[in-house]
Amino acid sequence: MTSTRLIDSYRHQGLRKLLVKNIRLKGITDENVLAAMEKVPRHFFFDSSFLEYAYEDKPFPIGAGQTISQPYTVAFQSSLLQVEKGEKILEIGTGSGYQACILAEMGARVFTIERQKTLFDKTTKLLQTLRYTTIKTFYGDGYKGLKAFAPFDKMIVTAAAPFIPDDLLDQLKVSGILVIPVGESDLQTMTTLVKTSDTTFSKTEHGAFRFVPLLTDKANEK
Repeated sequence: MTSTRLIDSYRHQGLRKLLVKNIRLKGITDENVLAAMEKVPRHFFFDSSFLEYAYEDKPFPIGAGQTISQPYTVAFQSSLLQVEKGEKILEIGTGSGYQACILAEMGARVFTIERQKTLFDKTTKLLQTLRYTTIKTFYGDGYKGLKAFAPFDKMIVTAAAPFIPDDLLDQLKVSGILVIPVGESDLQTMTTLVKTSDTTFSKTEHGAFRFVPLLTDKANEK
């Protein structure tokens, strides 16, 4: 039996079009990103009692101290990745799974790590229900990446990192892009690094954003 939460009504589709229009007006021009965001029903990633908030351009709590990112932030990070079809992308911080689905709709093969077991279990089940077969979920420490599946064409970190983890840099292919919010204060600096050789990177900063902290290790299970 299909959950009412997973029904994409004409009303939902209309609200999504308005959200994408708003994001476009805020300066997002990557048509692949905008098309993916119009395709993915954001309300699928909310508990049924909070569906009314799904198409506001705001972050929202999803449990375990985590949030589903503001749609504009998802669009901004996804644009910085410059996704090409077939690319292998590592995501640090699965959360609700929404960002991973945007990347999958853009044609990427997504490997995504979540440290909160409750979120990992819930999101893995949802992604299976939605039949996103190009998304592979992993329960683990995002700081360590996924060495067994490296190198990756691109990487995206969806939590605030106090520093850029060496393991992630090592697992990025030459010419690959890492998008990561860096900083320990209330606001972080959105940063891209392009790997120019095995040991060198070019760095660009893109302004201030706000994320929950990127924590080490797996969360303690109760």
